[in-house]
Amino acid sequence: MSSYSDSDDDSVPRSKLFGRRRPVYDIFGGGRVADILLWKDKKKSAGLLLGMTVLWFLFEIVEYNFVTLICHLSITSMLIFFIWCTGAEFFKWNPPRLPEAILKESTFKDVASTLHRRINQFFTKIFDIAYGKDLPLFFLAIVSLYLLSVIGSYVSFLNLLYFGFVALETLPFLYEKYEEEVDQLAGMAIYQTKKSYRNFDAKFLNKIPRGPVKDKKLR
Repeated sequence: MSSYSDSDDDSVPRSKLFGRRRPVYDIFGGGRVADILLWKDKKKSAGLLLGMTVLWFLFEIVEYNFVTLICHLSITSMLIFFIWCTGAEFFKWNPPRLPEAILKESTFKDVASTLHRRINQFFTKIFDIAYGKDLPLFFLAIVSLYLLSVIGSYVSFLNLLYFGFVALETLPFLYEKYEEEVDQLAGMAIYQTKKSYRNFDAKFLNKIPRGPVKDKKLR
């Protein structure tokens, strides 16, 4: 007799991917990050993707050195600023205004606070998994980290970082757009996996002879 009854999972389950209960927008925090990753703010999303693509192209394809790139950008900016200031005297242009602060102090505080909070959440999650309360999640984390280490030995860190960023900016957006179709396909995959396991269990696992369990008597 199979450990799974034939009546189990007779129909394709209609559940959300990974068993989530909240909308995708809420999972990403529901703020600016969610707006960018889900392309609610198309200008910022496209600008960030374009900027990362340009940086990846310069460092990975052109093989620009980071220090060289910073120096060249600084030289170009200074020349443009110098020409602008000089031309303003001859052609009666409005001279450029020097800002008191390029980046506000609050911006650095917000970035540092967000980074500090995310790092703490990451290590807290790692320690919770390592504690062994959820063994499937523990083994899944071990296998995932091992696969990531294997991929990292064949792909450069910059490529891995860029492709991860592209996936982060495209997959959530595509999933939210085609949510019903993806959930249906995922449900069918889960159903087929369980069905295959039931057949394997009935044909092979249940045919393995098991000896009777004997109770040991204390002397």
